[in-house]
Amino acid sequence: MHNPELGGRSIHFKSLLSSPKDGLKSLSAKCCNLKSKVLISEVKRLSLSRHKVDEKSHMHTMPQDPRNMDNLLLRRSPRFVLATPNDDSKKSSRNFDRSIVNGRQSRSPGKLASVPIGDNVEVKDVSSGKSKKEPFKNFMPSLVNSDTRGLDESYLKQSPAEYAVPIKPEHDGFCCAPTTLIETASEQTLSEAEFSASLTIKSNNQKATFFVGDAIPEDEAKRRWQWRYDMKSQTLKSGKKSLESDDEDEIITNVKCHYKQAEIRGCIFEIGDCAYIRGDGGKKHVGRILEFFRTTDEEDYLRVQWFYRAEDTVIQNQSSFHDKKRLFYSAVENDNPVDCIVSKVNVARLNPKVGVKSTYLQSDFYYDMEYSVEYSTFRTLISDGSAKGNDSPSCNSLNGSASTDIGTTLENMLRSGTQKAELTLLDLYSGCGGMSTGLHLGARLSCTDLVTRWALDCDESACESFKLNHPETHIRNEGAAEFLKLLKEWEKLCKKFAVNSVDGMHGLRENNCRVTRCHGSPADVADTPKDEYEVSSLVNICYGDPNEIGKPGLHFKVHWKGYSSKQDTWEPIEGLRNCGEAMQNFVRNGFKSKILPLPGDADVICGGPPCQGISGYNRFRNVEAPLDDARNRQIVVFMDIVQFLKPKFVLMENVTDILRLDNASLARYALSRLVHMRYQARLGTMAAGCYGLPQFRLRVFLWGAHPREKLPQFPLPTHDVIVRYWPPPQFERNLVAFDEDHTADLEKAAVLGDAISDLPDVPSLETREEMPYKNLPETDFQKYIRSTKYDMTGSPSDDCRRMKSLLYDHRPLPISGVNYLRICQIPKRKGANFRDLPGVIVGADNAVRRDETKEHLLPSGEPLVPDYLFTFVQGKSKRPFARLWWDETVPTVLTFPHYRTQAALHPEQDRVLTIRECARLQGFPDYYRFGGTVKERYRQIGNAVPIPVARALGYALGVAYHKFSGDEPNMILPRRFSTSTYLELTKSLDPPVDHKALQH
Repeated sequence: MHNPELGGRSIHFKSLLSSPKDGLKSLSAKCCNLKSKVLISEVKRLSLSRHKVDEKSHMHTMPQDPRNMDNLLLRRSPRFVLATPNDDSKKSSRNFDRSIVNGRQSRSPGKLASVPIGDNVEVKDVSSGKSKKEPFKNFMPSLVNSDTRGLDESYLKQSPAEYAVPIKPEHDGFCCAPTTLIETASEQTLSEAEFSASLTIKSNNQKATFFVGDAIPEDEAKRRWQWRYDMKSQTLKSGKKSLESDDEDEIITNVKCHYKQAEIRGCIFEIGDCAYIRGDGGKKHVGRILEFFRTTDEEDYLRVQWFYRAEDTVIQNQSSFHDKKRLFYSAVENDNPVDCIVSKVNVARLNPKVGVKSTYLQSDFYYDMEYSVEYSTFRTLISDGSAKGNDSPSCNSLNGSASTDIGTTLENMLRSGTQKAELTLLDLYSGCGGMSTGLHLGARLSCTDLVTRWALDCDESACESFKLNHPETHIRNEGAAEFLKLLKEWEKLCKKFAVNSVDGMHGLRENNCRVTRCHGSPADVADTPKDEYEVSSLVNICYGDPNEIGKPGLHFKVHWKGYSSKQDTWEPIEGLRNCGEAMQNFVRNGFKSKILPLPGDADVICGGPPCQGISGYNRFRNVEAPLDDARNRQIVVFMDIVQFLKPKFVLMENVTDILRLDNASLARYALSRLVHMRYQARLGTMAAGCYGLPQFRLRVFLWGAHPREKLPQFPLPTHDVIVRYWPPPQFERNLVAFDEDHTADLEKAAVLGDAISDLPDVPSLETREEMPYKNLPETDFQKYIRSTKYDMTGSPSDDCRRMKSLLYDHRPLPISGVNYLRICQIPKRKGANFRDLPGVIVGADNAVRRDETKEHLLPSGEPLVPDYLFTFVQGKSKRPFARLWWDETVPTVLTFPHYRTQAALHPEQDRVLTIRECARLQGFPDYYRFGGTVKERYRQIGNAVPIPVARALGYALGVAYHKFSGDEPNMILPRRFSTSTYLELTKSLDPPVDHKALQH
């Protein structure tokens, strides 16, 4: 489709269906119109299908090599990332780099880092002492994901979607298994001319021959590469060519025979060897040889499985601190002329270890993770070595779009008697607790008790709200940078006072602890002489400048003997040197009660580091270098805390602008930090409306997982949704949605009436903090949102069934005076706004102007329509003083009801939406209360992660922790997940569980 906003370019989307277990599904091509830099003006319905961006608009993707089907188009992906910081959406990512050697084109990866032509080496396994001389037994599992044409439907039905490729046992010395490599042989570095001369083709009629020895017997070759010979047969039947000149990802099907070895410039290469493959401009790319074969045209080819360097992945220019020897395994393969081989390299497989730098001095490269462009996934390699099958390309689920249907996972866990595991959670930048609350509710549904033990936020009112709903949590009102410094000091104190030693008290006892206060007397009485006071106990700890005297450092809150707790003061640690016993008591008690996490204590860290410097609502943001803005540095601090505490799982949330500005440098940095720490990672964008809320609200979520854990999946939508805007086109693959044309049983999109129609009428100046409901719930959403905490969690500690059911925080921002009179004049109908006021004329260009023929004034003498409305957005906006309507949604719940510039008025009442109504749009249960002023409560709700989104992610987290999840990037939630409480879901299963065993 033509899009005039993109300079006449067409942006195409192609979709990939989930691959069933019994075969590849056909693929269809569709075109959609994407506005990449502005919000879509018209509201569209999205059936939760994920549109795959075409190479011409998708800038940063890696090689894919899937087979193509007759007259149907696979979703194509450029084989390798164009890792240039100057890429823009007008560049074609289908511009694959080719290396032309004497007229032959290399299908090597795209623009990669230049590596000196390497050494000829031999791979040896020290456990057996065998050199790699038996190349034909086993191969790495791989994914074929590129376009090929010429397969008809009959082939699709008989072609399995997954080809299991056996991995050679470790004692066979296969180069992908953990190995120790011998010293490299003599260097053989060639110039461009020498390399070209060494591969000169003898004549136009005489092909260059590279293979050594006899061809592999045909029956063995067909057994090992049956998929290729099947494709050959289908190609012959269809009469299509094996390789089209305009499609360099085409799989070559006119195979004649296979060989075991090839000789390039006097060096013997075998199947399974790793090598430099020459690319465009002399670039050397690293790949593993999977096949040697000759075509019926007497041309020699090899099949290569590629490795990525860090800069070739989504990380791109945020890879500078990564080890240059580190590679990432990929399931991407393609066919290339044999003469593209440069030299052997040795590549070792290592097991990733968090906090341990991987170095392999005897190898040219090493790899410890797998990378896929799907959801920008970095994952620990599967190393069971149990796969069976032919030497065929595998449709590895990591690269595919298949999803795990675990709708019965909860039932399976309950029926199998799975005991609830307890995980501890640290909520950074917690706000009022939306993310951690949702994660807790979702994890409960997957037999996991996710306990929010610590929370942190610099907003005092948000901390008040958090404490109001989670009294058991250690909530700290301070900045994350100071919190990290405190954690490091706390670790030192725990070591110093030997918290695990029974003899730690020796030599620290004193009769009393008297110190000189630095900041006046405990009572702050001016005439009290500066003297020594006796410390009764230490009651708190912080790092910073609590006395605001410009001297940050470690401070303890001191309770003074003979004084009340109101007179406690913060004292620097330097003034408490002679209070060893009091300090040790505090540290030991704090260690036992875990007032602060030590490394390994927090199983999960979640948070949404604020990035006001990149928000779309910030007109003064640093677009070119966002990390230079101090307001964006919290992503760095977040990752520093992860690095220090080393949790099992990480979940970071942020606005989609981190994918838009400065070539997504902030998102790439976050991914890079996790991967550099050897954490698995996966990035997705999720719309709140897809999980049953009447707002769109697209946000970015980044999973991280310790290499020993399963990387959590992204939960697929449960609801249809009304689309308000699109994610950046280069991250279209990261949109969490069903593949296009996938048949999904989705619930209808939630609208405003579904959420708030049951709430009682209140005036604009309502001040009551609580009130009765008056009306019964009218929708499933309302019934669910009114549930008690016990219904939501099923935890006996949350049994509040005897509490009186009251409605909290149902009060709006008070509006009085002239603006209230203006609101009262807005008609109570759909689409009404300030344009419906008398005295406003709408021109042919959709701009408004004042009717000068008649003056419309308020009783105060002020104009009914203020002047600023005629200039706001050149007078073309319909949002000021606009009413929402029952069958509509909101784009995003904001931090303040800006009724003068946004649609924020209640459909039928002369006021803005109340605090509770906004909370419902964010999915907060009605039992959840908020503290602070009215404005502060609006801000807390607008900044929160929607509860249903976090709940779905919490469910996925629990499933991954129990290792019930699959290897696909997505999972399917249980039916009616979004509107069913814990008790409803568990009762509906009625599993025959041994309850005594569960209690035990």
